Amino acid sequence: MSPRTARPRHYLMCRPAHFTVDYSINPWMDPAKPTDTGAALAQWDELYALFQRLGHTVELIEPLAGLPDMVFAANGATTVDGKVLGARFRYPERTAEGPAYADWFRERGGWQVRDAEHVNEGEGDLLVAGGRILAGTGFRTEPAAHAEAAAFLGREVVTLRLVDPRYYHLDTALAVLDDDEIMYYPPAFDAASRAVLERLYPDAILAGAEDARVFGLNAVSDGANVILPEAATGLAGQLRARGFTPIGIDLTELLRAGGAVKCCTLELRH
Repeated sequence: MSPRTARPRHYLMCRPAHFTVDYSINPWMDPAKPTDTGAALAQWDELYALFQRLGHTVELIEPLAGLPDMVFAANGATTVDGKVLGARFRYPERTAEGPAYADWFRERGGWQVRDAEHVNEGEGDLLVAGGRILAGTGFRTEPAAHAEAAAFLGREVVTLRLVDPRYYHLDTALAVLDDDEIMYYPPAFDAASRAVLERLYPDAILAGAEDARVFGLNAVSDGANVILPEAATGLAGQLRARGFTPIGIDLTELLRAGGAVKCCTLELRH
């Protein structure tokens, strides 16, 4: 087995300074259960520090009051080759996040920013895998957004339909490990999408229900290290067997809003 090579990455994150669950737009969110903003901050700080220890560059966007889900930076945009496709959220509770992230890119310059015409929730549903983009639909991002992404970002876009409301974004059911390697949870997809994934990635790592349920697939890989929820021990073993270095982390407080490692991490691809 050839050794895995980590590539330095450039990420954008948002501290969960206003984190809470006071509305419900996915099955993980229950406003009746108390949340602990301090715990969310401490767990997020661990992830932020870990990325830096691994040699990655992390920039921060200012969290805005009244947007508790802004911590989930992956939803804020999709970036490819210096182009930024802004997010357009399905639910009104998150609408203001799209312009906030687009403004961050515009203020820095050097990015070609497009405001989306169709609903897309950023890297939550648009995952860059080498020369293609794996694109989720079924609960949030509209199929029309896939064509918009293909035209603007200049990549082949592969549509995948999600069917389990617990896995409402593609990044909760599938993780890109390297340009041509992924791991995913087959029951989260319809039969046609499973067939597409089997054809494109015949050697993919398949997650079991237990690892999927703890958001083990909401992971970030730099090509060698894979950061994932520490409870996903089965996936960690499979990753180790493939030559990756799994690094478990506790983000259980953020999971109360339906997010984990990848949700907190938007990759900036210049």
